[in-house]
Amino acid sequence: QVQLVESGGGLVQEGESLTLSCVVSINVFARYALAWYRQAPGKSRSRISHITMTGDTDYVNEVKGRFTMSRDNGKNTVYLQMNSLKPEDTAVYYCSVGEYIDGSYRSRGYWGQGTQVTVSS
Repeated sequence: QVQLVESGGGLVQEGESLTLSCVVSINVFARYALAWYRQAPGKSRSRISHITMTGDTDYVNEVKGRFTMSRDNGKNTVYLQMNSLKPEDTAVYYCSVGEYIDGSYRSRGYWGQGTQVTVSS
């Protein structure tokens, strides 16, 4: 059974940094693409970044240049380094495991409990 456990969230001031981690229990972790999603209050969950099995990354414009996604295949872990945080980054953050096919990321539909990030102004 696939399990994802996110951690690292918290309450920070605007401009500060956080690093989120997600441990994924899945066979042959290195074969999969991964993504980070977030869900702000009253909004739907949306993908903000992904990383392919070869380590290529992409980000939505709202976080580009501030967030960096990385993976450690030896630890079955994916990270999201978040710098220059803004109040609008406040959300529950989730990681996802899936595939990167034909130029797009496709989630396998497994979700963890998420980790809350709150940025105060």
